[in-house]
Amino acid sequence: MGVDPASSRVRVRRGARKGRYDAEAVASVLARGLVAHVAFVDREQPFCLPMLYAHVGDRLYVHGSRASRMLRRLSESAPVCVTVTVVDGLVLARSAFEHSVNYASVIALGRFATVEGEAEELLALESFTEKLLPGRWREVRKPSRAELKATTILSLALDEASVKLRTGPPDDGRSADATLPVWAGVVPIETRFGEPLPAPDLAPDVVRSASVERLLELDAQRSSS
Repeated sequence: MGVDPASSRVRVRRGARKGRYDAEAVASVLARGLVAHVAFVDREQPFCLPMLYAHVGDRLYVHGSRASRMLRRLSESAPVCVTVTVVDGLVLARSAFEHSVNYASVIALGRFATVEGEAEELLALESFTEKLLPGRWREVRKPSRAELKATTILSLALDEASVKLRTGPPDDGRSADATLPVWAGVVPIETRFGEPLPAPDLAPDVVRSASVERLLELDAQRSSS
């Protein structure tokens, strides 16, 4: 079980028992997710945009072109809401009303700060790369000073964050609907990696990187277990 949230703004109210507030729960969901949806307001117009992210310690990082209007707005300390969601299964009940999904989601509130200094910039970019594919950072060319200068990296302190999750079967097992002759249960959702497609201009003598081979091996092991 988690502890009380540091802020009432992220307290789970509907289905409060599904809420978690400890750093370990937040980190677990962020490790599984890939895309964060970042919501903010610019000139009275709300926006919600998907972004890749990295998580290091108690901070969440996003990055993009220094010319990005969105990143300029976020770097001005605009209030943001960041969400990351992982869906694990379809929850099929006997009634249409009780259908749901099993999921885990993080919501974080705060303001982004611009990352200054090459050391933290490189740490953030390494974390982005390693989140996409562990081991990849060691295999590729590192960012140049010109590339760092052209990139804006922002960090969000996870001071106001909570997790909400749902697990298990449908909730209608103890209702009158339990006697209906309709199949009910959970259909798991699994993510698999397909056969890698080489870049069309890749030299024919370049073999797959060790990080890619390791990813495929781990994926095969998971699917066979």
